[in-house]
Amino acid sequence: MAEAADFPGMSPSPARRWLRRTGALLAGAPLLAGLLQLSALPAHADAPAAAKETADTGSVAVAVDSLSPAVPTDGDTVTVSGTVTNNGKQAVTDAHVGLRVGSALTTRSAIDDAAKGTRALNGAYGSEVGGKYVAEFSKLTPGVAEHFSISVPVDELDLGREGVYPLGVSLSGETSAQQWEQVLGIQRTFLPWQPDGADKATRTTVLWPLVSTVHMTAETGSNAQQTPVFRNDDLAEEIAPGGRLDQLLSLGKELDVTWVIDPDLLASVDAMTGSYRVRTDSDTTRAGTHQAVAKQWLAELQQAVAEKEVVALPFADPDLASLAHNGTGVAGSLSQLKAATDVAATTVETVLHVTPSTDFAWPVDGAVDPSIVKVATSAGADKVIARSDSLAETGGLSYTPSAARPIGGGTTAVVADARLSKTFQGDLTKASASTLAVQEFLAQSLALNLQTNKQRSIVVAPQRTPTASQAQAMAAAVTALQGGGWSQAEDLTAAAAAKPDGGATTKVPSRSAYPSSLRKQELPKSAFEQIAATQDKLDNFKVILADKSRVVTPFGRAMNREMSASWRGRSTAAGTFRESVLSYLDTLTDQVKLIDKSETKLSGRSATIPVTVQNNLVQGVEHLILRLSSTNDTRLEIGGHVYAEQDIEVSGGHSTTVKFTTSANVNGQTTVVAQLYTEDGQEYGDPVVFDVKVTEITATVMLVIGGGVLLLVLAGFRMYTQRKRAAAREAEEAEEAGAEESDEADGGPGEHRGSEDRTEEESGAHAGADDPEQPSDGSPDTAAESTAPSGTGERVDR
Repeated sequence: MAEAADFPGMSPSPARRWLRRTGALLAGAPLLAGLLQLSALPAHADAPAAAKETADTGSVAVAVDSLSPAVPTDGDTVTVSGTVTNNGKQAVTDAHVGLRVGSALTTRSAIDDAAKGTRALNGAYGSEVGGKYVAEFSKLTPGVAEHFSISVPVDELDLGREGVYPLGVSLSGETSAQQWEQVLGIQRTFLPWQPDGADKATRTTVLWPLVSTVHMTAETGSNAQQTPVFRNDDLAEEIAPGGRLDQLLSLGKELDVTWVIDPDLLASVDAMTGSYRVRTDSDTTRAGTHQAVAKQWLAELQQAVAEKEVVALPFADPDLASLAHNGTGVAGSLSQLKAATDVAATTVETVLHVTPSTDFAWPVDGAVDPSIVKVATSAGADKVIARSDSLAETGGLSYTPSAARPIGGGTTAVVADARLSKTFQGDLTKASASTLAVQEFLAQSLALNLQTNKQRSIVVAPQRTPTASQAQAMAAAVTALQGGGWSQAEDLTAAAAAKPDGGATTKVPSRSAYPSSLRKQELPKSAFEQIAATQDKLDNFKVILADKSRVVTPFGRAMNREMSASWRGRSTAAGTFRESVLSYLDTLTDQVKLIDKSETKLSGRSATIPVTVQNNLVQGVEHLILRLSSTNDTRLEIGGHVYAEQDIEVSGGHSTTVKFTTSANVNGQTTVVAQLYTEDGQEYGDPVVFDVKVTEITATVMLVIGGGVLLLVLAGFRMYTQRKRAAAREAEEAEEAGAEESDEADGGPGEHRGSEDRTEEESGAHAGADDPEQPSDGSPDTAAESTAPSGTGERVDR
């Protein structure tokens, strides 16, 4: 609700002077005085209590939705538009909206007071500008907003010399309880007036930040392209037409500003131009579908920054204050900042095809102390963007000095003006709030210029992640400023190199002066300890990989994101993200492991034990050592010692089994431990522990077994010889029976004689067949082979 307000230099209206005289005449009559106390005095008395009663019973809210032009010049017509809303319970009649101009404000603090509504209300409102430049309403119904628009030639505003003029937009009218014209509501704003241009224009640097929150995870696909995985689809909404980042880009490309960019944002949008996946609430992923939007946004950004200065923050915009206050005591934390700085320029050059400046560090809200400055410059930056409410003036200067301040050690603090930088914070979704912010920004800028004839370099560093409505208000203000006659645009590098004011403060405030509200939002020490643990695990993992870049790059950037300033005020989300990175790394390292073994039994004094290493990664692993150790070398030795080792290499998606030679000295059970190591002696993964049960075979048992085997051989030989002799006897008997049959068939002596001769020959032949044949014997001559079939029962030995 707008309040009624007074401006210095305004004279009371005629109606108000008449009411005062009437009140004085009636003061002598007791009864009328009492009536006046009940009715007339509260309506127009100057006491604060009267103003409070007016606000409680019949105030009207006045909203100024637009003021054009924001910086008028001679011959212009000023148009003020907005709404009036009757917040009282009674209708307002015979109402009108008019403009009131007060005396020029001569200091920046006076503008602060007017903007905050803290100026005294016990004065005259001043005269309205011309009776015809009003917007009239016959009736304002409670709760109903009515639109108005008033156009006044600038000459009618009766502006004097250059300066900042308070402009009141007031609603006057009557109510049934107070039937005389009175001011029921007013909205105050500012009208910068610089008709002839400044003798020394202020060189103004406006930072235009393109910074977002963390969007990408450490996860990537197993394919060659390593498809990235996003936490959600928020980035697509930001760069889509009408989104926050789309608005910043569309507005910024029309302005002469210095672009301040987080390389992580560029890397994330660039990843969206190809195949990517988005994690869902059910802890699964789905295919991303905003490639066209990402390509369009990047193409427009490349055009927008082609001829502009670009400042690259360290990758993922690490929280310098959190690191300085809570992280320096954790080993490796500063190395993370150095890595984020080193990759920044490469990322910007690759995506935007411009060479950025990486010399600037930007702590949150420009708040600095010695430790923050030390950390900010540890990674190579030699300029720190601070803010004047942190590095405040203590030298009693009567004007705002230039931004550049040497603070020692070759470091320059570039001190942004706090009033200008903080103007666009808060909810600016309503046109009225945006209009007031624009006019206040312009008023402060002009008042700064009028402080002295000395030309200065001023920096405006707004909030890191302005909303779309805040960006629109910023763009409107910068457009009006660059069209005004008291300011000229300047790059940040030039502002940092400008000659410092000799009387400006160069002492960095102590650590105790750091705002407690900002300290409460910092990342805790435990966050940096968790990051260090992740780095240690990554270092142990990467040494075994055939292609280290597939793992080192995504996890390195993920750890940069864990330190992002965007986690401020979101401690739960920050912790969840760190846990997810470490958990995913654990998942990958567990893909290379030993296969569990059950109890193994060994029989004999020596045997081999197989151990299997499995690699479920896409890429191969190498530089691993498998050690098999005996917990009792007096019972079981491995490779002749307490332990033995073998080098391991496993292709992606495969497993390999290696065998270790063991020797047993005593029967019994022994525990054996299998453990993987990296080449530098670090344990890798969990060990596999199993029992080996040894059963030794004695010499007596071996003799018994040997004797049994010998008996089996002798028995077999005996059976063979017996069968052979039986076969020989059967053959001989068969031949004798055949000879007898032949003699009986021949009869006479002559045949008998012949028969005897044949018998002898055959007998000689049989005699020769019975003689054992030796290997050295020559081959006997043989008769022609008979074609008749073999006799029954004939045996052929081979």
